[in-house]
Amino acid sequence: MSEKSKKVSLPWFGIPKIMPYLKPYRRTIIAMMIMGCLTSLIDSVYPLFNRYALDHFVAEGTMDTLPLFVISYLVILAAQVVMNYISISQCGAIEMYVDRDLRNASFSHLQELSFSYFNQNNVGYIHARVMSDTGKIGELAAWRMMDIVWNGTYLIFVLVMMFLVNVRLALYVIMLVPAACLIIGFLQKKMIELNRRIREINSRITGNFNEGITGARSIKTLVIEETMDSDFRKETEKMRKTSVHAVRYSAFFSASITMLSSAALAIVLWQGGILTMQQVTQIGTLSVFMSYAMNMLEPIQMLIETIAALIGIQVNIERFTRLMETESDVMDSPEVIEKYGDMFSPKKENWEELKGDVTFKDVSFRYPDGNEMVLEHFDLDVPHGTNVAIVGETGAGKSTLVNLVCRFFEPTEGQILIDGRDARERSQLWLHSNIGYVLQTPHLFSGTVRDNLRYGKPDATDEEIMEALRLVSAEFVIQKMDKGLDSDVGEGGDMLSTGEKQLLSFARAILADPRILVLDEATASIDTLTEKAIQDAISTVIKGRTSFVIAHRLSTIVDSDVILVVKDGKIIERGRHRELMKKKGYYYDLYTRQYEEMIVNTVTA
Repeated sequence: MSEKSKKVSLPWFGIPKIMPYLKPYRRTIIAMMIMGCLTSLIDSVYPLFNRYALDHFVAEGTMDTLPLFVISYLVILAAQVVMNYISISQCGAIEMYVDRDLRNASFSHLQELSFSYFNQNNVGYIHARVMSDTGKIGELAAWRMMDIVWNGTYLIFVLVMMFLVNVRLALYVIMLVPAACLIIGFLQKKMIELNRRIREINSRITGNFNEGITGARSIKTLVIEETMDSDFRKETEKMRKTSVHAVRYSAFFSASITMLSSAALAIVLWQGGILTMQQVTQIGTLSVFMSYAMNMLEPIQMLIETIAALIGIQVNIERFTRLMETESDVMDSPEVIEKYGDMFSPKKENWEELKGDVTFKDVSFRYPDGNEMVLEHFDLDVPHGTNVAIVGETGAGKSTLVNLVCRFFEPTEGQILIDGRDARERSQLWLHSNIGYVLQTPHLFSGTVRDNLRYGKPDATDEEIMEALRLVSAEFVIQKMDKGLDSDVGEGGDMLSTGEKQLLSFARAILADPRILVLDEATASIDTLTEKAIQDAISTVIKGRTSFVIAHRLSTIVDSDVILVVKDGKIIERGRHRELMKKKGYYYDLYTRQYEEMIVNTVTA
C-alpha cells in the first residue's frame, strides 16, 4: 500500500499519465497554443515596422504610405492585445479546471482507500499530494505549456526573420547562442539548488518557530529557553548565508544576461555598421538586428527556466499518479458493485436488512505492513444482540477485532460472516451504514452541532436529535451553548472539551440506529459521573443490537455476554466476568490491579 519512489530521467516522461485529466480541455489547450504562436509571431514582426519606417520615412523621406503604415500598426497592436487577453484568460481557466479535477479525483480516491494507507502515510504527506502536487500540475498544464510555446516559437520566428533579412548578420548573432545556453543553464542550475536549500531551511525555521509557540509550556518547565533560542539562531544564520549566496548568483545571472545582450548588440553594430557604410544593407536592417539581438536572450533564459521547472514538476506528477494508482487493501468485487453499487453510487434498493450475527471462521490476520500474525485460526460466534467486551493493556491489539468486523481490513485467511454470509459478498457501504462507531479520540467536523449529528442520519429531525442527546446524557452540552443546535463547534470541535466531543460523537452514532455498535474506549475521556449516566444509556441502547466494547475500565463491562482478553495481539482468554475471575489468570490480574488502584485513589481523594 505504501508508495515507492520511482526514478525519472526525462522531464516529460510522466505527462502521458495526466493526459486523461487534460483531455476534456484539449480544444481550449490547442486554442491557447495557437494564440501563443500568433502572439509570438506578432512580437517578432514588430521590428520590421521599425525597419520600414527608417528605410522609407527617414532614409527616403517619403510619407506616401504613412496612413497605411499607421493603420497596419494599429491593427497588429489591437490583434496582439486581444490575443494576449484570450491566451491569459485561457491559461488561467485551464489551470483552475485541471487543478479542480485533480483535487476532486485525488480526494475521492482517498475516500476509497483502506485504513492501512493512512497508517503508512502521514497527514502532511497526503495533504501535499492533494494540494501542492495538484497545484503544480495545473500550473504545468497552463502557464508552463504557454511558456514553452511562446518562447520556442518566438525564437524560431526571430531566427527565420533574421535569415530572411540578412544571412551574414544572422550567422554572427547565432554564434552567441551556444555560449548563452551554457552560461544560462549553469547559473540556472546553481540558483535552483540554492533556492531548494533555502526552502528546506525555511521549513526547519517554521517548524522551530511553531514548536517554540505550541511547546512554550514545556520549554518553560524544562528550562530550555537558551537551547531553543540557540537552535533557532543557527537556522536563521544558515538562512542568511544561503540567501546571500543565492542573491550573488542572481546578481551574476542578471549581469551575464546583460553582458551577452550587449555582446550581441556590439556584434550587430560592428558588422552591421560596416555593411551599412558599404551600402550593402540599409539602416532599417541594422535596427531590426539590434532589436532581435537585445530580445532573443530572454526567451532562451525562459526556456531553460521552464525546462528546469518541468523537471521539478515531474516529481509532482509521479507522486500524484502513485496516489491514484494505489489500490485499496479492501475492495468490493465487480459483482458486488454491480448489485449493490459503490461508495458514491449505492444501489440501496438491493440492500438487505442487517440482523447483526457476526462469525469469525478460522480467521488469521496480519497487518499489510507487518510480518507477524496478529490472529491465528480464530473462531468466534456472536449472535445478534450479543454484547462482546474486548480488554487488555494499552497497545495489546484490541482494535484489531473490531477493525475486522467493520471490514476496515480484510482477513489474511479465513472468513468473517455477517448474517451467515461472507462480508465480501456485500458492499462495504452496506456494512458501514449499519455500524455505529464511537472512537476513543472523537472527531467533529467544522460546522454546527446539528450538522455534525446529522452525519449519523441526514434526514433526522430536531426532535430525534434531542432524543439521541438525552439518551447519552448530553443535553447539558447544548443547553450551555448560546445558539443550541445551531452553535458552531469550531475546527475539529476545538470549541468543546474532549468529553463534550465524545458525548456528541456518541449521540451521532446512536442517531443512526445501527445494528452493530462499536465503542472504542468511548468513555475514556469522560468524568466518572457522566460515565455512569452513559453506562446506563449503553445498557438500554445495546438491547437488540450486536455490540463490541473496547474497555479500559473493566468495571464497566462486568455484565458483558462474552469478554475477550487480548495480550500481544493474541486472544488469550475468553468468557464471562465470573468465569474469568475464577480462573485467576491474566484477566483476574488486570481486574484486581485496577480495583486496588481505584480504592487507593478514593482513599487519597
